[in-house]
Amino acid sequence: MPSHHKKNSAPGGSQRQLRVGETVRHAVADILSQGSVHDPDLEGHIITVPEVRMSPDLKLATIYVMPLGGRDTDTVITALERNRKFLRGEIAHRVNLKFAPDIRFRVDDRFDEAERIEKLLRTPAVQKDLAPDSDHE
Repeated sequence: MPSHHKKNSAPGGSQRQLRVGETVRHAVADILSQGSVHDPDLEGHIITVPEVRMSPDLKLATIYVMPLGGRDTDTVITALERNRKFLRGEIAHRVNLKFAPDIRFRVDDRFDEAERIEKLLRTPAVQKDLAPDSDHE
């Protein structure tokens, strides 16, 4: 009996999407850390790959990247897009899927967002609201 229940309610997709995304993430991280992509715009950059999100049909991988220190993000994304065909081929060799997923690159801006929230929490107005009330003690 085939079961056709979908688990798309999970953040990031189904277990399969998450598992394949993690496998692709490891492959891309290895390719980048080994310096396999020969592009002058990528040389000298350490690029982390915090997340890969797969489409439900596993045919599109959105690869989130962040150059160390957040430097030259536009240059790095452009260089990765320029080398997309090579990277897709490398991923296909390393990840055992029926079809090599199409890939696209995005800057992972979660760190920027976390820093923005942290700064907001340190503002005097918010600190005043967070201070313990004297009549609640």
